[in-house]
Amino acid sequence: MTVEAPDDTRTRILRVALDLFSQHGYQRTSLRQIAERLRLTKAAILYHFPAKEDLLTALTEPLLVDLETLLDATAALPLPRAREALLAGWVDTMLTHRRSLGMLFHDIAMVSRGRTYHRLMQIAMRANEIVAGPDAGRRERVRAVQAIAMCSDPVVFFADVPEETLRADMLDGVRRLLGDTGGAAAGDGAQPATDAARAAARRGPGRPRSMGPEQVRTARRLHAAGTHSVDDIAAALGVSRATVYRHLDGSGAEY
Repeated sequence: MTVEAPDDTRTRILRVALDLFSQHGYQRTSLRQIAERLRLTKAAILYHFPAKEDLLTALTEPLLVDLETLLDATAALPLPRAREALLAGWVDTMLTHRRSLGMLFHDIAMVSRGRTYHRLMQIAMRANEIVAGPDAGRRERVRAVQAIAMCSDPVVFFADVPEETLRADMLDGVRRLLGDTGGAAAGDGAQPATDAARAAARRGPGRPRSMGPEQVRTARRLHAAGTHSVDDIAAALGVSRATVYRHLDGSGAEY
């Protein structure tokens, strides 16, 4: 007879808790409901999680750890690279933890009373500083806050949109937002967002010469839909125009 390890039970509890929190909300889900779904006693749940809030903390921990790791990795990069890496990584992290983020959004009032909220605020403040850059003025700091929101909120509001499509749209939007500041150092005569995004896409040096399978599918879908120009697609995916054209005309690698 195989005896179930404690970690297996803990994982099952967290999986069911996430399902019920996502369906009914944290406040309207009781420990008894979680126990009944698992055919366990309430005492068995409390053995692993002494309080219901501990379930929430455990469910959000992977998201928080991934964001903190991203901040540590990008903080040491020079400004243009740090901003780009952080924003792309932020979108990817939000998409990876899509369900947990939705759960937090629907119960944000409850989250604000716990230690998870303070940790989230510290993460957001660090991210804002990296995006704004050193010696940023008010305008740049406001744009930085907007940029982080643009890399988070659509994941919740567009839960039915395929991941690769939403990723491309989110990155396109945030680059347009930041494009008219020319980064944190631009002045009043900065280019319009769309022009800056297209100029960035035309800069070949430093941009990847290839795309992954999901990027190729996204590029072809956006181009076929007629909603994005090649310049827009290149800016959204972080590659050169030549790279996009190579995959659109079939001369690039097929996946």
